[in-house]
Amino acid sequence: MAHKLRSLLTMLGIIIGIASVVSVVALGRGSQERIMENISSMGTNTISIYPGSGFGDRRSGRVRTLTVSDSDILAQQSYLDSATPSVSANSNLAFGNQTLTASLNGVGAQFFDVRGLKIAEGRFFNEADVKDVASVAVIDPNTRNKLFPDGENPLGQVLLFRRQPLTVIGVTQPQNAMFGPSDQLSLWSPYTTVMSKISGDRHISSIIVKVGDHVASQVAEKNLTNLLTVKHGRKDFFTQNTDAIKQTIQSASQTMTLLISSIALISLVVGGIGVMNIMLVSVTERTREIGVRMAIGARRFNIMQQFLIEAVLLCVIGGLAGILCAGAIGLAFNSFSSDFTMSFSGASVFLALGCSSLIGIGFGYMPARNASLLNPIDALAYE
Repeated sequence: MAHKLRSLLTMLGIIIGIASVVSVVALGRGSQERIMENISSMGTNTISIYPGSGFGDRRSGRVRTLTVSDSDILAQQSYLDSATPSVSANSNLAFGNQTLTASLNGVGAQFFDVRGLKIAEGRFFNEADVKDVASVAVIDPNTRNKLFPDGENPLGQVLLFRRQPLTVIGVTQPQNAMFGPSDQLSLWSPYTTVMSKISGDRHISSIIVKVGDHVASQVAEKNLTNLLTVKHGRKDFFTQNTDAIKQTIQSASQTMTLLISSIALISLVVGGIGVMNIMLVSVTERTREIGVRMAIGARRFNIMQQFLIEAVLLCVIGGLAGILCAGAIGLAFNSFSSDFTMSFSGASVFLALGCSSLIGIGFGYMPARNASLLNPIDALAYE
């Protein structure tokens, strides 16, 4: 308290270091939560099966090996909750005097649950609609806004896709796009309707399966791969596991957060060195005081304790100030950012306080030890 400005400048390195570490961790945590949310919008614990040898395979468009029977066999497996075939077609969508380009996806009744889609208006089609080859469609919010901009009720309206009528029975809720907002117009109809009335295909473009809650997705992926390979006689398909994608992104995100946090810790070390320097100066300035304390009975442990407590207090107060600064940075960032927010956790705050305390003990030990080793007679005679 006798040297307020000096104490503040001493704590500045600790404040900057703690604020940097806590902010970086919160930034990494917030971005990771946003990424996980976007991955969950693709479907939780799902595996997609596509024809071909992998993404980028130029022959995959000509490979026609997946069938509805493949999906039916997978749906019967105990380690899978459900399986839905998928077939897609891109063409003109007409309503009234409007003609737009849209994507029609033929899927099973379980598709919406697997993909985590929610209904906003109307209903999803069911197994009876699939079995009856019903000419019905569920549209996304983009299609609703384009075709019905004046707030007209879309339910019951008839759309023409490749001149085939489809009655709108539902509208989905907006979905978080994986790589930013999408302007694509999407519709969903029973796969039986799309295959028999629109595309005429006998083969499907993909199969989406939902893994059982108590089954490891890697085990399920291996089992279904073996099953389809035996059924087809060769491996003419590839899989995409959302759980594997999630784990990869989590690992990469944690590695980046750790790397940036390690860089931010350098400022903490610099701050600790500053604390040690100032404490050495303080010991020199207060040598006579130390001599007086020793002369009236203070032991070496008491002297060391005095300076250690002082160093730890400086670092803890600096740590608390750094946490408050990080909170202010988070509030400012969250008020301006619309993509994702900084997410603070209690663990990172307590870890920051623990780090500041350890720095106080670590860098305050040498000055405290030097003070405790002073000769009382020399200390009293020091000018």
